[in-house]
Amino acid sequence: MNPIKLHRLALSGHCHRVELLLSLLGLPYEVVDVDLAAGEHKRPPFLALNAFGQVPVIEDGDVVVADSNAILVYLESRYAPGRWMPRDPLAAAQVQRWLSVAAGPLAFGPALARVIKLFGRSDDPAPAVARGQQLLAVMEGELAARPWLAGDAPTLADIANYAYVARAPEGGVSLQDFPAVRSWLERVEALPGFLPFPRSAVGLPS
Repeated sequence: MNPIKLHRLALSGHCHRVELLLSLLGLPYEVVDVDLAAGEHKRPPFLALNAFGQVPVIEDGDVVVADSNAILVYLESRYAPGRWMPRDPLAAAQVQRWLSVAAGPLAFGPALARVIKLFGRSDDPAPAVARGQQLLAVMEGELAARPWLAGDAPTLADIANYAYVARAPEGGVSLQDFPAVRSWLERVEALPGFLPFPRSAVGLPS
């Protein structure tokens, strides 16, 4: 098969979750780094791929898919059906719950706090940090009872939530009080084909 083309920003956890699944599935792919600082994502060639002007986007032959969670569902359904997204209705709903968490509490908690620190934005990070701590407390309770977010096996839920939780300290959201979350991160990182998310020193103690 021809390599899947991934349009990305390397420091984006949204992009990393897609690249992580590509790696876990062993699919050939090539990256196209999009220069967001120069506004490349708002120019006609990129907007033709995603009218919202956001990364990531993949091109799989003639197929174009935007939105990180939509891409995860597409890749799993096409190349590993049933492996990372269960077909049982209740189990699938549990995975979807965590995909929604990734698009909501995670994006507006740890991810936002990290963006504020990483890019030196003027926003007050305190509300995002507080939301991050609340989210981690929920995850801690659930991961204390089972090894993976949506059950006894890794799913898209874990892939979608990994990057921004792993790098939460870069936004000032500590993982210190959440041992079950830290153990879960280690399990994700032990998966065959795991691909690390780049680290940044921004926001970390000196």
